[in-house]
Amino acid sequence: MVSIFRFQKRRLKKLISEGEYVEAIEFGNSLESRFSDDPDYMFMMGGIYVILEDAKEALPYFEKAVQLDNTDVDTLKLKTNVHLALQQKDKAIDCCKQILKLEPKNYQAQDLLEELENL
Repeated sequence: MVSIFRFQKRRLKKLISEGEYVEAIEFGNSLESRFSDDPDYMFMMGGIYVILEDAKEALPYFEKAVQLDNTDVDTLKLKTNVHLALQQKDKAIDCCKQILKLEPKNYQAQDLLEELENL
C-alpha cells in the first residue's frame, strides 16, 4: 500500500514539473484525504498555487505544512512570501523570526525582517 501512495505523489510531482497545474490541482485535491498529514503533499499543493499566483489558496496548505513540520525552512520561506503577497506584514515577520530560529545565519530572512520592521 505504501508504494501506491508513493506513486500518487510521484504522479503529482510529474504533473507539476510538466506545467500541468490545473490537472495537478484536480489530482491533488483527490488525494487530500489520504495525505492530510503529509507536509510534503501540503508543500506541493501550496507550491502549485504560488506558481499560479494565488496566494489566498496557497496559504492554508503552507499553514498546514508548517503545523505538521515547523522545521522546514523552505516551507517557511514560501509561507512568508504568501503573507507578503496578501499584505500580512505581521505574519510575514513571524515567519522570518521562525526561519531565524532554525537558521540564525539566514541573511535573506534577517534582511527581510529588518525591512519589514522598519515599515
